[in-house]
Amino acid sequence: MLHGMREEEESGRVTLAQVAEEAGVSVSTVSKVLNGRQDVSRPTRLKVERLLEIHGYQRTPKSAWEAPLIEIVFHELDSIWAMELIRGVEDVAKEHDASVVLTESGTRHSPDPGWIEGVLRRRPLGVVLVFSSLPLEVKQQLRSRAIPFVIIDPAGDPEPDVPSVGSANWSGGLAATRHLIECGHRRIAIITGPEDMLCSLARLDGFRSAMGMAGLEIPPDFVSFGDFHVEGGRRRAMELLARPDRPTAIFAGSDLQALGVLEAARVHGLKVPDDLSVVGYDDVAVAQWTSPALTTVHQPLRQMAEEAAQMLLRMRAEGGTATRLELATSLVVRKSTAPPPTT
Repeated sequence: MLHGMREEEESGRVTLAQVAEEAGVSVSTVSKVLNGRQDVSRPTRLKVERLLEIHGYQRTPKSAWEAPLIEIVFHELDSIWAMELIRGVEDVAKEHDASVVLTESGTRHSPDPGWIEGVLRRRPLGVVLVFSSLPLEVKQQLRSRAIPFVIIDPAGDPEPDVPSVGSANWSGGLAATRHLIECGHRRIAIITGPEDMLCSLARLDGFRSAMGMAGLEIPPDFVSFGDFHVEGGRRRAMELLARPDRPTAIFAGSDLQALGVLEAARVHGLKVPDDLSVVGYDDVAVAQWTSPALTTVHQPLRQMAEEAAQMLLRMRAEGGTATRLELATSLVVRKSTAPPPTT
């Protein structure tokens, strides 16, 4: 007998048998939908999902066959900060005798539609997602199976009904820029992240606020959008440093982009920090080993992952509503910043 057919206990106001009758399908078909089976037509699956949502069906969260797994889902596993997030989730999982499953899926905004079928079959304790949002249908499917989920949000600002952990991007941008101003810089450029990511815009807003409070103008060409990767930072910096009125300092919206800025400075024959000051963002491990060591904004990635995993387990044990947790950022001053060159 299928597991779902053993789940005909009351869950709120409805049983699987009642959902099956209303949908005009068998209980085994409803069970297949609940367990992410692919041998159900899309129209039937959508009809059953809609009825489960309407009736507020929720599977009991302590199913006997569920896996002691916490799943973490990225759109790219090769990002330099992915390991920090993985370690944070693993630290919490070990404390609770659980394992960690890694999945790569989708874009930076949301996972691929096919991902949900796999997670419904795996039935983990919960899911940590490194995305800015989730489609409504995915949220409904996870909730109806009592699979809690939390977004780790270096990428944006999730909907208010989504539990999430983020960091203070505006404050980080403000601190980075203030540091350069306090060093004496007046011609400061920024290479932030992608224009469609709220964290990029928040760091840019922090930059603009610091410049405005100091009474400093920002030439339009001193603001550019990168891709959070080395090559994107290098390309934008090559353009900035080729200008006759080139900046004396660049705030890069990620440490990887800052590495690209260091390379562009080398190509242009500029010394860091004597000719150009550079500030990064994230404080990943490589930042302290660059030459010179990188001044950067510390984003507590590992702690963000730990908090997300703990939030998952609390939701599983106690229930509760969506929570937004924002952790502080801090400036780490190393050797890549100094007063501007005298003219």
